[in-house]
Amino acid sequence: MAIEIRFNRRQSPEADRIRHLRGWSTAATGSPVRPRVKPVDRRRPLLASGLAWTMAACIVACLAAAPVASLAQAPAPDALHNKQQVAAAFARWAAGGSDFFKEVLSPDVVWTIEGSGPTAGTYRGLADFNARAVRPFVSRLRTPVRPVTQRLWADGDHVIVHWTGEAVAADGKPYRNDYAWIFRMERGKAVEVTAFLDLAPYEDVIRRIPAPGGEGAP
Repeated sequence: MAIEIRFNRRQSPEADRIRHLRGWSTAATGSPVRPRVKPVDRRRPLLASGLAWTMAACIVACLAAAPVASLAQAPAPDALHNKQQVAAAFARWAAGGSDFFKEVLSPDVVWTIEGSGPTAGTYRGLADFNARAVRPFVSRLRTPVRPVTQRLWADGDHVIVHWTGEAVAADGKPYRNDYAWIFRMERGKAVEVTAFLDLAPYEDVIRRIPAPGGEGAP
């Protein structure tokens, strides 16, 4: 009697793993089946690269045009001209001039002295400022206040001046004070001024020396 022996070739797990790593898979029959590979469109990297360069060029063009458009829509005020004008007036005052306020201030200027003393407050118009703030002080001086140092900054239509002034009071005592004036300029004249100073020595001169009734200018 003949005996037929059949060997069932079963794939071991290790062999399946190796075939899987090599890109093959084993079907239910045990026969190796090559996986289906989706064709690659080689044009896509080129299209993506071209689109990226186009977008980059558009962004660069927009950034380059933005400052030009902003300058055309909103031109900056002539800050340098305002600074030079105020600086020239200070130089004439320091050299002996007496028309600083007439040169720099608008007739309708609003001058505010910050602080809490009797002199602090708002003066409306050049005439009001001279009558209530300037003349009561300078009439008690032997020599007028002169700038000895000053520093100027300009920002748009504003000019900021930090300066030190010296004078001699009518009783012979020296006067010295530090000031910070903030001018808002329009058409070459200051229409608003905010002034900061040490009010104690300023008001001490007014309180210490009787008013002679004279008038003066800084």
